[in-house]
Amino acid sequence: MASLNKVFLIGNLTRDPELRYIPSGSAVTTFTVAVNRVYTQQGEKKEEVSFIKVVVWAKMAETCGEYLSKGSPVFVEGRIQSRSWETPQGEKRSAVEVIAERVQFLGRAKGAKQEGGPEAEPADTQTNAPSGEDAPF
Repeated sequence: MASLNKVFLIGNLTRDPELRYIPSGSAVTTFTVAVNRVYTQQGEKKEEVSFIKVVVWAKMAETCGEYLSKGSPVFVEGRIQSRSWETPQGEKRSAVEVIAERVQFLGRAKGAKQEGGPEAEPADTQTNAPSGEDAPF
């Protein structure tokens, strides 16, 4: 049986990305993207917003941490991954997130001038993201 796990998102960051380094030295950045859906129901136009957590690894994580900020528009290509864990208090938790394989910046770079300022230099970055199974976030 064939299988496909591919996600494409275009949206805006809900807050500044969080960049950190795991013990092995690999960079990991997380951010949440707000994705809007507009539809009509019984003749009335409605809008629905979904908030999707995105995890970015390696050099691309460092680039996202440097150039993205709250409100930045991005295109994310990746795969869905679910994970579960137990808190120190014994509670079971789970999360579904997108592991980014590609992030394209659609807006201006952090700190760029409004008029005549440079666009985000690394408009498209790619990396081979680890499986995430052994990576705590």
